[in-house]
Amino acid sequence: MFSRLKEDIQCILERDPAARNTFEILTTYPGVWAVIMHRMSHALFNSGLKWLARLLSNFTRFFTGIEIHPGAKIGSRFFIDHGMGVVIGETAEIGDDCTLYHGVTLGGTSWNKGKRHPTLSDNVVVGAGAKVLGPFTIGEGARIGSNAVVLREVPAGATVVGIPGHVIGSQHHHKATQRHDLDKKVGFDAYGMSPDMPDPVAMAFEGLLDHIHAMDQRLEEISQVIKDLGGDIADADLPEIDLEDMSTESTDKDQGNT
Repeated sequence: MFSRLKEDIQCILERDPAARNTFEILTTYPGVWAVIMHRMSHALFNSGLKWLARLLSNFTRFFTGIEIHPGAKIGSRFFIDHGMGVVIGETAEIGDDCTLYHGVTLGGTSWNKGKRHPTLSDNVVVGAGAKVLGPFTIGEGARIGSNAVVLREVPAGATVVGIPGHVIGSQHHHKATQRHDLDKKVGFDAYGMSPDMPDPVAMAFEGLLDHIHAMDQRLEEISQVIKDLGGDIADADLPEIDLEDMSTESTDKDQGNT
């Protein structure tokens, strides 16, 4: 019990730059209180004292704003940052070194008995406001972006954003481990996001622009063939579309709105 608590505190010192010392964490971090009380209620739940376990769980929710069903299984070095509004269902399973931010729900989509909540593998980060709903697995090292709604399995090392959630980046299993090692060196990816994470809207526009460029090139080739056959096509200079200029203008606008 105490060894796990020591690990939980150490992981907070590593992941939260606002954390200064052990005393501050123990006295001011509701996420730590919620995890400590859950480990106690989980032990009561497994001992058959289910009503007492639920009572302790509700007591914890009242004081922390974090609701963890005593039946949920949670691994080592689990960190709930800020914590308000976090809900973890009865059959949820969370691996080692996972992080959840405020407003996260690990919920179910069925009223049937049995497994109905998600399983988080090791080193998973779930960003603020994200909802992970259903009895599937989130692969090791995956990142769930803020406010995403995830309804299906996520491969290891993937990044998921949007409603419904879709994968915008994926890595093999060993790559996920390498990224976790890099996180320790350069800093933690807060809220399941990173500065170089691609914007899905920008990616869609770039895809459209690439398609337009390809069509222009094809039309030029067709026009040249018609000319070679003796046809008469008037030359027209079309304005160029510069992706770099558009990206720069978009960045300038974003900075101006900040």
